Amino acid sequence: MFLKRPILFLLWSLLALPAAAQGFDHAHGAWNALLKKHVVLIDGGKASKVRYAGLAQDRAALKSYLDTLSRVSMQEFAGWTKPQQMAFLINAYNAFTVEKILSRHPNIKSIWDFGKVFGNPFRDRFFRLLDRDFSLDMIEHDTLRKPGAYDEPRVHFAVNCASVGCPMLREEAYVAARLEVQLEEQTRRFLADRSRNRYNPQSNALEVSEIFRWFSEDWTSGYRGFDGKGEAMQSLAQFFAKYADLLADAPAQRQLITAGKAVIRHLDYDWTLNDARP
Repeated sequence: MFLKRPILFLLWSLLALPAAAQGFDHAHGAWNALLKKHVVLIDGGKASKVRYAGLAQDRAALKSYLDTLSRVSMQEFAGWTKPQQMAFLINAYNAFTVEKILSRHPNIKSIWDFGKVFGNPFRDRFFRLLDRDFSLDMIEHDTLRKPGAYDEPRVHFAVNCASVGCPMLREEAYVAARLEVQLEEQTRRFLADRSRNRYNPQSNALEVSEIFRWFSEDWTSGYRGFDGKGEAMQSLAQFFAKYADLLADAPAQRQLITAGKAVIRHLDYDWTLNDARP
């Protein structure tokens, strides 16, 4: 009887420890559960929409997850592997973007409703991360895209700006153990979406997302994972050549893309909110 009490007390103490003391959940379980519940796949899985109304009902769970992100110190973050860091940053970007939308939902039609100068949703430091006030742009541009940090342009297919034109919000959390597979699948999904990337035989042009114009240097400044041989990518045409089968149907058209002979043009970006409203 007297031996059991200390053991029971120890077990209770461990269960009562705050999440931070137990270590960060690199499975991002809370965020994963919300995504599986509220992300709706469309167009054969090449795109998605978000049930913001449902997320609003689960906002307490979302805020709890965001709190776990905010509690991670820069010192702790620096001790993680690069895949763990990238998964953390991508999930943080997507989750805090959802929280930003919920702060005005349902009275919002685009993320730009917050403002492009005053109230800019990407520059507004509306949350805490890594011991300081942070913005979405600071996650994407100052951290994920920082030269020499990760040199991984496929993150552009993983971060979601709550817009129809943006690469889809994935229906699960990013995790270090599967990050390579997840990033590659996101790339293939986005390039296979003919509403945003396609070959136009009438103009012999690759009509692609403006993402490839805004961040073109990310594909030519150290990206070595595209061919499996460690060779650095030299051009966007080289990147599109790898995925020619997703961008065109006819063998002759794919050959033009593979040979780098297709003109590259950019489609207008659709900033409409990616809301799965009834």
